Amino acid sequence: MGTTGETADLVVVGAGPAGLAAAVTALAGGLRVALVDSAGTVGGQYWRHPPDTARAAIPTADLHHGLREYRALREALAAAGDRGRLDLRLAHHVWSVTRDDDGFTVHTVDRRRAPEETAVTLRAPRLLVATGAYDRQLPFPGWDLPGVLTLGGLQALLKGGGVVAGDRVALGGTGPFLLPVAAALAARGARVVTVCEAAGPSAWLRSPGPLLRNPAKGAEGARYGLTLARHGVRFRPRTAIVAAEGTDRVTSVEIASLAADGSPRPGTQRRVEADTVGVGWGFVPQLDLLVPLGCALADSDDGNTVVAVDAGQRTTVPGLYAAGEVCGVGGA
Repeated sequence: MGTTGETADLVVVGAGPAGLAAAVTALAGGLRVALVDSAGTVGGQYWRHPPDTARAAIPTADLHHGLREYRALREALAAAGDRGRLDLRLAHHVWSVTRDDDGFTVHTVDRRRAPEETAVTLRAPRLLVATGAYDRQLPFPGWDLPGVLTLGGLQALLKGGGVVAGDRVALGGTGPFLLPVAAALAARGARVVTVCEAAGPSAWLRSPGPLLRNPAKGAEGARYGLTLARHGVRFRPRTAIVAAEGTDRVTSVEIASLAADGSPRPGTQRRVEADTVGVGWGFVPQLDLLVPLGCALADSDDGNTVVAVDAGQRTTVPGLYAAGEVCGVGGA
């Protein structure tokens, strides 16, 4: 059976930092808002937490930034809910959005009582999409073995349940996200046997502008570096995981130094024992709901395709807004 809700002035899809900020801003402006997310709590991946019933037993505060802002946003949502202006739909998976003459229809599946599922349809004259981004993956031999995860998957297990995925963990890919994942795993008792960063230090020196404009990020990176050094974690620049080995699950990885064109240097391969592997090559905006609606896209500086918005977060489709990583990957 399905149910239909038509009470909102605005539907916000995605309850991460951007979706929360958008919903609270709209509520402050007097709109009635329906906020939809597939997770059981608000916060998205950036502020992913254990379920409220288990939060006290699974401390994860050290894995987060900006918790004061997160709590303020939650309090604003709770106040709006008490006033009947917020329709919060958690554990609702949005699988399609259609455009109507008078607005948008958001098709969701209510999974609060899984495995039972119920179709729920929400309608509003305005829609804001803040669905974030996901890990970019590149295939390699053995990447489908049990025990090979994305970096985001490893972090989600830590934040969402305090779960350390393995005892001997090998990490690889590129980008600053490698550092917090490695540091968090090491601080919680995993032996991080290697961190393979495909880029070299010179890549940062060629484009120092973003880092110089955000000195706090440099300090944050230094803290992660100190954590890795304290736990004896080996950081290998210009190196990649080129294969995962094992039968029923991963038991080791093959790593290799990289040439200037990104190819493995012959003769540099070596085997490292590991029972868990995390790999990520940056992030890709989650545009699945936006592309079918016909809004204009644009190229971003990092090579991703993103949705084009103006200063008011409006897309080229009337009534359709976008916020957060779908407009360009940059973190919260």
